[in-house]
Amino acid sequence: MFNAIMIDKTRTGSRAGLRSVDPADLPEGEITVRVSYSSLNYKDALAITGRGPVVRQFPMIPGIDLAGEIISSADPVYRPGDQVIANGWGLGETHWGGLSQMARVHGKWLLPRPRAFSARQCMAIGTAGYTAMLCIMALEKGGIAPGDGDIVVTGAGGGVGSIAIALLARLGYRVVAVTGRDSLTEYLRRLGAAEVVGRSVLTHTGRPLQPARWSGAIDVAGGKILAALCATMRPGGVIAACGLAAGMDLPLTVAPFILRGITLHGIDSVMCPREQRMAAWARLERDLDPALVDSMCEEISLRQAITTAPQLLEGNIRGRLVVSTHNA
Repeated sequence: MFNAIMIDKTRTGSRAGLRSVDPADLPEGEITVRVSYSSLNYKDALAITGRGPVVRQFPMIPGIDLAGEIISSADPVYRPGDQVIANGWGLGETHWGGLSQMARVHGKWLLPRPRAFSARQCMAIGTAGYTAMLCIMALEKGGIAPGDGDIVVTGAGGGVGSIAIALLARLGYRVVAVTGRDSLTEYLRRLGAAEVVGRSVLTHTGRPLQPARWSGAIDVAGGKILAALCATMRPGGVIAACGLAAGMDLPLTVAPFILRGITLHGIDSVMCPREQRMAAWARLERDLDPALVDSMCEEISLRQAITTAPQLLEGNIRGRLVVSTHNA
């Protein structure tokens, strides 16, 4: 038997709790992994609290990230003892995920654990950090280079924002961090933000175009904040959009696209092809300081993940939450 967070369907919604699970109940997959660490992401918090339609079938073990050691494998690419990681692929949504001491997954979902990072550090990076790197690669693909102008990062205090700031600063970009929490100013400057501003800088006025300010942007918000970003980009600017914390709607016009030639690049970290994942993790190994990763994360237990999820949704968590499965 192993311990896991299990979400069950109820008459009024869903309920999450810590449960002892029989390995025989694990879903289909070629590989069984002894999970050592996972993480608590925004999507996981929505699933645990039932505040968003993340879970597609019940019962469900949440957790879009996992790191651990292979116990058994019917996939010729992997053998017992291999250290692996997984991000996305429907984990915690349609397939039992990583907030568990054991997982069974398909081999094509796994990547070898990057040598530069421990299992704990891989989960401190997790989907958030890997998504941040995909965003940066999108900016680079769009021709945005250090020295071209300010790069604005929304949701700066969260996982994607924190790691994006650290990466961009190390690569030589001037970063403007947007946050709704004044208490995070010192933290964001330590990560490398040259300027920290409030959300009011991205007020949606409804005007098709506003004064041009940003050469690039990484946005986790969506909604009116993303619309305001589009209206304030410099000519040729690129936005990497990877979240919808502020809403799924996008109230804007085509003006920024046809009059300033901006690019809106959507980031899909869930079903991203393996080759692109490998490239992103290789860049993370090269460009992200492991000590900085340790400084921006907090370790919690499986049980604590359940009680911490509401705090994450309320914006009270800074950086990354690593979930250790060693102690339930």
